[in-house]
Amino acid sequence: MVLNLTGRQCPPTVQTAVGGNRMGTAGMPRSVLAGTRVLLIEDETLVAMLLEETLTDLGCQVVGPVARVDAARRAIEHERFDCVLLDIDLHGHPAYPLAELLAARGVPFGFVTGYDASRLARGFAGRPILPKPFNVRQLRSVLVDLAEGARARPRRRGERRKP
Repeated sequence: MVLNLTGRQCPPTVQTAVGGNRMGTAGMPRSVLAGTRVLLIEDETLVAMLLEETLTDLGCQVVGPVARVDAARRAIEHERFDCVLLDIDLHGHPAYPLAELLAARGVPFGFVTGYDASRLARGFAGRPILPKPFNVRQLRSVLVDLAEGARARPRRRGERRKP
């Protein structure tokens, strides 16, 4: 039995994800997301651990997790990744400056938040949102959208396109 962060038993899709099924979660093939490099910016340790395990099970390569604004900025500037999952609040500091940096660089990103979508800052209303708590299907849906955006975006000088 796997428990979620509220202490309740997780649905079978989450149990499958944490258990490491080769097919990915809920019997979905991993190939769609295989090798997608996801920068994970999340300050809640348990949420970051669950996301990291689930992303790995979906076939992604996790960069991070990163929990602080300054470290996240360095990761954005120096690490190689295809897309980003960004918590809106990092240890009491809003992550919107990071979102602005990602948007300016054309990097696909989505927010991870327990807040209602109506609380997003102006200019970010159309971004994908992974709610807390999340289920695996929601995570996969957000990631597929972000990965498609990553494949479609023009690369900056020196960047390598994912094969």
